[in-house]
Amino acid sequence: MIRINLLGQTRPKAAKKSVPLEATVQVIFLIAAIGLAAVVLGITYFQQKRQLDETNARISALRQEKASLEQIKSEVEQFEREKAILQQRIDVIETLQRNRTGGQELLQMVANTVVRVDSLWLTTLERKQDALNMEGEAGSINAVANFITQLKRSGYFDKVEITEAKEDDLVKTTQTFNFKMTAAINAAAAPSMNTPPAKAQPTGASQAPPAATDKGRS
Repeated sequence: MIRINLLGQTRPKAAKKSVPLEATVQVIFLIAAIGLAAVVLGITYFQQKRQLDETNARISALRQEKASLEQIKSEVEQFEREKAILQQRIDVIETLQRNRTGGQELLQMVANTVVRVDSLWLTTLERKQDALNMEGEAGSINAVANFITQLKRSGYFDKVEITEAKEDDLVKTTQTFNFKMTAAINAAAAPSMNTPPAKAQPTGASQAPPAATDKGRS
């Protein structure tokens, strides 16, 4: 249907509704807040992700270091076991060396001491670690006492002690005394294993018993 304006007047335009300024500002602030929150969340995400990556890398490095340290610890423990075994072997060797140190020189020293004492000879000589057990015969108690004095003067022996001395009938025609004594070896004064051996001297054990005398038996 066609409408005709018979009045000849301009038809008024419909008025536009205006949007309140306050609502516009609120929308702008909302958009800005959402954008700012997105930026903050993005920055926080990337920071946290970077820290997480660094933490994971640190954990991986520490795990590798731990594995390396465990390997080193295992090697150290193995070295300690080998060291203990070697130390035991060294201790055994040193013990054997101490037991045999100056063996020839020891016999030489005892022999030289015996020959300086009249009417005395040894029948048994036994070494136990750092001590000597000796047994022998003497023509008198004074000879035994003189032998002890000579052992102490040699500087080779400490704590020379007589354990037994008694008269016996080894030689029917003369008075003899059987004696037993111990002497501790002075390790500090003992000759070194590297000391050249001295010429052999007759030992007291090879001496003949004292000649018969007219002493009466007591």
